[in-house]
Amino acid sequence: MEAALLELIGDRDLSQISVSDVTGRADVHRSTFYEHYTDVHDLAASACTEMFDQLLSATSALSVTGDSSEKDVSPSLTAVFAHVAEHRALYEALLGADGSARVINHLLQRMTESIRPRLSARLTDPDGGTEDSAAAFVSGALLGTIADWLHRGCPGTPERFATAIWPQLVAASLARPA
Repeated sequence: MEAALLELIGDRDLSQISVSDVTGRADVHRSTFYEHYTDVHDLAASACTEMFDQLLSATSALSVTGDSSEKDVSPSLTAVFAHVAEHRALYEALLGADGSARVINHLLQRMTESIRPRLSARLTDPDGGTEDSAAAFVSGALLGTIADWLHRGCPGTPERFATAIWPQLVAASLARPA
């Protein structure tokens, strides 16, 4: 069913794909679909797990430390945008205006969990929560930047775009709570 959904996304927007469309393309009964998924959005998150895992591998390798320079762009950030460019059509379908808020939220939560360990070593708060908020902030900024880059047609190369946003990512990651 995952392959059927990915084929259908190639033909039309995710918001226009129904369970009937998926089951018809996959040649399975609706009851089989509902044994595994709650709806098309659930299937979309599952179908993109491998692709999201690749993105998360690149984001978890992002390393911003106190000695990070605005000029020393992380190769991992370039890898993030290269991955998105490679899977552009699918990311546009999922993150675009006709995408799925649930899939976006799923990806945002996974990105936050991926980035959190990098920030938690620097941000310790006896009351808890600082590293959670900082990871959510950086993840949201990165995912929002990815969505904007896609929306604008991925101008420039992944390297050039990573270089352009690296200073903002460094600043956001190194900011200390008041």
